[in-house]
Amino acid sequence: MLTLILGAARSGKSKLAQRIAEPYRRVTYAATCHAGNDQEMAARIELHRANRPPDWQTIEESVALADAIERTAAVADAILVDCLTLWLSNLFLAGTEATAHVELQRIAAAAQHTRIILVSNELGAGTVPDHALTRQFRDAHGIMNQQAAELADEVILTIAGLPLHLKASK
Repeated sequence: MLTLILGAARSGKSKLAQRIAEPYRRVTYAATCHAGNDQEMAARIELHRANRPPDWQTIEESVALADAIERTAAVADAILVDCLTLWLSNLFLAGTEATAHVELQRIAAAAQHTRIILVSNELGAGTVPDHALTRQFRDAHGIMNQQAAELADEVILTIAGLPLHLKASK
């Protein structure tokens, strides 16, 4: 089963994803962010780590996400990916954002064997960015979210920590 959780920054999407994953025995947390020299981001990563159950496995993969999920699907009951927005940003930095479409299809195929929970930001509700690269990213991100929603069995939007079910599993 593939679940997509969308929401704005600090909307509660990661917390909801974690609640969905907690009942599973073998959970893998797929982290797509690497802090680099950004101390504030490093602190955010540490906070996420501290809030995860200690028996969860963690894989850090900022670009080859489908490969990591395919390897992990055989041994995990659930995989929580946090988050697609940072993953797409990493693909943009690598100049490989066009691969996101195929990678999402591979991730959805892996969801036939294990529960996969994808977290992604909702970026399209604001004003049109004034920088061309930011507009390109926002547009690619919106298309990625649309594809993920189409592939997902369920889609949940979080607002102020509250889930709004946009697409229910059958």
